[in-house]
Amino acid sequence: MDLRVPRLLKRPRRAAALGAAVLLAAAGTWTATASDTPRPHRTDRVLTMADGTRVDTSYFTSGGGGRRPAVLLAHGFGGSKDDLRAQAEDLAGHGYAVLTWSARGFGHSTGRIGLNDPAHEVADVSRLIDWLATRPEVRLDKPGDPRVGMAGGSYGGAISLLAAGHDPRVDAIAPAVTYWDLADALFPNGVFKRLWTGVFFNSGGGCGQFEPALCAMYQRVAQSGVPDADARALLRRRSPAAVADRIKVPTLLFQGQTDSLFTLAQSDAAERAIRANGAPVKVDWIAGGHDGGDLETGRVQGRVRDWFDHYLKGEPAGTGPAFRVTRTGGVDSTDGSTRSRGATADTYPGLRGDPRTIPLTGREQRVANPAGASPPAVSALPGLGGGGLAQLSALGTGVSLDFPGQYAKFDAPPQRTALRITGTPTARVHVRSTSADAVLFAKLYDIGPGGSQVLPGRLVTPLRISGAKAGKDVTVTLPPVDHEVQQGHHLRLVLAATDLGYASPTAPATYTVSLKGPLSVPTAPAVTTAATPLPAWVWWLPLAGAGAALALLLTTRRRTTAPAPDPELAEVPLVITDLSKRYAKSSDWYAVRDLSFRVEKGQVLGLLGPNGAGKTTTLRMLMGLIRPDGGEIRVFGHAVRPGAPVLARVGAFVEGAGFLPHLTGRENLELYWRATGRPPADAHLAEALEIAGLGDALARAVRTYSQGMRQRLAIAQAMLGLPDLLILDEPTNGLDPPQIREMREVLIRYAAAGRTVIVSSHLLAEVEQSCTHLVVMDRGRLVQAGPVREIVGSGDTLLVGTGTPLAEPVVEKVAALAGVASAVRTEDGLLIRLEPGTTAGALVVDLVRLEVPVLSVGPHRRLEDAFLTLIGGSA
Repeated sequence: MDLRVPRLLKRPRRAAALGAAVLLAAAGTWTATASDTPRPHRTDRVLTMADGTRVDTSYFTSGGGGRRPAVLLAHGFGGSKDDLRAQAEDLAGHGYAVLTWSARGFGHSTGRIGLNDPAHEVADVSRLIDWLATRPEVRLDKPGDPRVGMAGGSYGGAISLLAAGHDPRVDAIAPAVTYWDLADALFPNGVFKRLWTGVFFNSGGGCGQFEPALCAMYQRVAQSGVPDADARALLRRRSPAAVADRIKVPTLLFQGQTDSLFTLAQSDAAERAIRANGAPVKVDWIAGGHDGGDLETGRVQGRVRDWFDHYLKGEPAGTGPAFRVTRTGGVDSTDGSTRSRGATADTYPGLRGDPRTIPLTGREQRVANPAGASPPAVSALPGLGGGGLAQLSALGTGVSLDFPGQYAKFDAPPQRTALRITGTPTARVHVRSTSADAVLFAKLYDIGPGGSQVLPGRLVTPLRISGAKAGKDVTVTLPPVDHEVQQGHHLRLVLAATDLGYASPTAPATYTVSLKGPLSVPTAPAVTTAATPLPAWVWWLPLAGAGAALALLLTTRRRTTAPAPDPELAEVPLVITDLSKRYAKSSDWYAVRDLSFRVEKGQVLGLLGPNGAGKTTTLRMLMGLIRPDGGEIRVFGHAVRPGAPVLARVGAFVEGAGFLPHLTGRENLELYWRATGRPPADAHLAEALEIAGLGDALARAVRTYSQGMRQRLAIAQAMLGLPDLLILDEPTNGLDPPQIREMREVLIRYAAAGRTVIVSSHLLAEVEQSCTHLVVMDRGRLVQAGPVREIVGSGDTLLVGTGTPLAEPVVEKVAALAGVASAVRTEDGLLIRLEPGTTAGALVVDLVRLEVPVLSVGPHRRLEDAFLTLIGGSA
């Protein structure tokens, strides 16, 4: 699937909803990769349905004799058959007869849009299957019954499910990012999803292009803002849920994690119903969705093809795990792309697996529903998920806004260890309203140590609470997500009175909200992220080295002369001077810019900075993995180049290490060292293992290791040869507090012998305890460098207590004061860094002038605070 669409919508009257319509249409679009094989033959024809509607189709077949299975491809809402040509040609080239068509009201097909009405759109699919049964190329299970599968995204995914329930000739399906119950999707918990529903009707060409019953329903609900029973019944009849007990074919369900239109709960309901029927069903949570992000086009298309190969052709093709979820992990420093990895389980865990109870605190709070429900809070922005927002979506961030006085919040304590949420969190609250009904919008924020907040997937759950005037206990079922809460972060339950995407009561009201129980968070521990495979270079490096040596003997090309060693720096582990790296030669976007710092022997240096600061890019250049565009790196006086001999004095653990699971820890380390081509005696294996402290675990297979043991084995691998300069990127990821303490001792012991360690980490408290020096980066530039005690103890940063959070405009005014270098808002005040020469007394005078309610002023003493002030809160 791909968010790109090869054409604009043809009808001018759809232009108002173009952005969101493109997403709807594209959700059913895949893009095939280029191939040297001849393009399959395509035949276009118009088929007439029973009621006279004309449906425009395209039929694709490749060369070769014999009969083959058929595949029906359905497009997304607002699209047409043309969107599916690339995928159809790809499947035809793999031995399928493929039929695409434009649904009623789209492309060149006639008729009115029925939202997959069984009497019309679903009946059209049965007519298409009838036609396939007449084709001499198509394999038949019996006369009139072709071997046929169906696939499609969004609108096309729903018709795949519906056709499987209505026509027993459908043999396998692969629906993606679609709905199970359209009534629940557009009217969740009795609240009207106003923006997305409007997108449907406007991108379809306006209300007049729909069946009259649907148009009347939309106008009625859009005017009242409240979905009625008839509206729900009308949409449910057109939903796969209406034929839940009749869908009994192998089903591969893809659902998007960044999708406020059709959430993960839709595929969960589908999985439970189809599995109850005894059919094979597998679930795949992709990174993107209707709100943007990566739709993983190539991987999804390949898995669909394997699914059909197995269930339509009968080939022994692997169909993948029962459950897979794509997990993202930051940005690749070489090209700015989002890194992702798959996590899998042998069984689908559902949305409530292995719940963990987390306490919440917070007093009883009053929440105002403003007149006209304006201004509304903001969570997702339908139709604006592409571009920069799509990248943010893939990282779990995005736009979110709550207005003071219009929401209640309840906080959990900071996490002592990282917490992975996989599924639907729940909580119990008590709600009392001045009106008969209350409408609230629940969301679960991930709050960073500095107060930054992330709304996973930008998802919110609406709640309509009837009979709330007398007070009512309510179970809050939050949106299903797959999200990691890092150590030191905490969760915040927010209940807001408004949301931009939904219809709220226009009459003013006041809701009183209080806690009735803790937060329950599903963890699904059986879902495990695949270990990174042993890097390919371990295997090809010796051969590549031999090939390079041979090439040097046979060629007369001149080699670029490396800069001469600097004897004055022969005992200095690292000197970086004016280092720069751009993402593209023609771009002004620098990953690293004019960076300079120096590291001495015996130091444990912490490399700090927010995501995107350029830390990993710097480490990659330091190891010779990528070339800088400017500046110089010298290790012990030698200029660093790819393959430079001085790199033998550098050990590194960056972006994870891969091990062969069936080998022991010791065997993995020995294999790695042999691959470097260096003498076994130079490995100093015993010394490295003693420092890492793995003990008897070295004799066990790595597949039995915990995450902490794998991490320590990776550190031991980096220490092989006892390198003079050791580089570690996030060495404490996945470790619990005792393991983190042990890792700290490992680093201190290693540096105590006169060696040097560079650590890149997000755990500021740990860096403060284990590092002697710091380099702080932001947006590719050096912010500050020096001993930890100087940066932490710097007297130019003050903590100003105000008792309550300040409004952002006030914070901006404080940051603009003369003598103020930066101002960062905290939950109960400000962290302010002063320019040299500015006094605390002068600052207080200015704050009083701005009517800031100053309760206290004092110096800070935490690295976390120093870090936030240095980077201006951009973490």
